[in-house]
Amino acid sequence: MKFIGIIPARFASTRFPGKPLAQLGEKSIIQHVYENACETLDHVWVATDDERIANAVSDFGGKFVMTRDDHQSGTDRCAEAANRIASDVDFDVVINIQGDEPFIRSEQIVALKSCFNDSKTDIATLVKKIENNAVLFNPNRPKVVMDRNNNALLFSRETIPHIRGVEKETWLSHHQFYSHLGMYAYRKDILQQITKLKPSSLEIAESLEQLRWLENGLLIKVAETNFENIGIDTPEDLEAAKVFLQKLG
Repeated sequence: MKFIGIIPARFASTRFPGKPLAQLGEKSIIQHVYENACETLDHVWVATDDERIANAVSDFGGKFVMTRDDHQSGTDRCAEAANRIASDVDFDVVINIQGDEPFIRSEQIVALKSCFNDSKTDIATLVKKIENNAVLFNPNRPKVVMDRNNNALLFSRETIPHIRGVEKETWLSHHQFYSHLGMYAYRKDILQQITKLKPSSLEIAESLEQLRWLENGLLIKVAETNFENIGIDTPEDLEAAKVFLQKLG
């Protein structure tokens, strides 16, 4: 199968305007993401609606696709970019790489790619074992339960499954829980299809777009990673990322 990477990136962030161009060490955040993705993928594009981001990507030798400025999600921006790219490059699967996660690892992309060894896979995503109660009971860290074939059954901001008759503080000793890392890969036709689906009741209730895909019968294959993604949502997150970068040497 042929894989490409698309990195949605917008300048207008409420909590951190201009985030993709913020400096992290000697490079911008978007350059870190792009170069890390290129370690595993032969074809990577930044999908943006902002000329400043496009110019920055061009300056470091990257490829970009200009998209509309009215997209509601990174998935929608990916779909438009993929549609434009399809006229020039042949591919089967699009990997949606978060533009604010500069420490993405090759192993994570490889894990996503492996999900498509199953011909039934429509969409792939990543999970990580939960190791502490802070993550287990954090509604900002969605949880996922899978079937025996590593297909997602349900995502929730609540802690799932509920361990009946056991004190919550000890749940981790009774069951292996998984947190969801918001990185996706989609078959080319599925990516276009999901942008046409109407918001579903579960999605609206939880504010998790992947529930729309499950409610419409799509198969989401899950791969496990041992690495925690470090996202940058605020200037404070950037300062923490700088400390992490220094530790990496």
